[in-house]
Amino acid sequence: MALRKVKKTVKGHATVDGAGVHLVRVLGIRTVYDYDPFLMLDSFDSRNSEDWIRGFPRHPHRGIETITYLIQGEMEHQDSLGNKGLIRCGESQWMTAGSGIMHSEMPLPGPRMLGLQIWLNLPQSEKMTHPLYFDITKDKIPLVETGFGEARVISGEYAGTKGVEPRHVKATLVDFLIRPGETARIPTIVGENAFVFLIEGAAEIDGKRFSEKSAVLFEMEGDGIEVTAPADSPVRLLFFEGKPLRESISWGGPIVMNTDAEIRQAFEELETGKFIKHNAKEAV
Repeated sequence: MALRKVKKTVKGHATVDGAGVHLVRVLGIRTVYDYDPFLMLDSFDSRNSEDWIRGFPRHPHRGIETITYLIQGEMEHQDSLGNKGLIRCGESQWMTAGSGIMHSEMPLPGPRMLGLQIWLNLPQSEKMTHPLYFDITKDKIPLVETGFGEARVISGEYAGTKGVEPRHVKATLVDFLIRPGETARIPTIVGENAFVFLIEGAAEIDGKRFSEKSAVLFEMEGDGIEVTAPADSPVRLLFFEGKPLRESISWGGPIVMNTDAEIRQAFEELETGKFIKHNAKEAV
């Protein structure tokens, strides 16, 4: 395995979003071209329900896919297609906003909220696709026992085990738990961007120590990466990989298109009630 070198690191910072949700924002408008096709990454990690209970009331999305994954905690969600449900511990919800959707996410009170939401860009030719939405329940996230710990395959493939198959960008998402002192060797696909997000614990990568809540991006050369947990504590990370779109990006709040004109059109349609193009309930 030819190991990739670290290219860039982004350390998350505390912020407040939604109706008053305290979170850690990691990726955003300044990182879109480096981490392409991944856009925004927000992490939730709190033991105080007051930090998340106000949630994310009804809001629009267009031009992206949003992927929510909870390690601990529960979150109710509802959208303009008529779908609603509950994301539980160890589950995910993958939503294709496409041409436009109204969506709400309301976390429930509990002992801890630990998880993340990441936005995945849609290619220009598919920005206005029909919105789709599905729950990725525990039975759809296979657990792989490894020599270094565990891997939960949300999408794509790891060690011959497959998760769900994305419809648009074929992104790989895997939740790794690495035991103290162990090293995870993760294969990568030539030509695709790969990064890890250290959601719990620090780790050694490429001969350097990286702190918790960091997104570590790798160079494109090489067909694998290594992550080592400290001798006295485990590390939990999310591995992300996808082929970069290499398209122009225009970002306006919850809407990501390719041009400023498309962003202006989207907000004009919100004001005039023409934003939603599809209303039929459609679940996968």
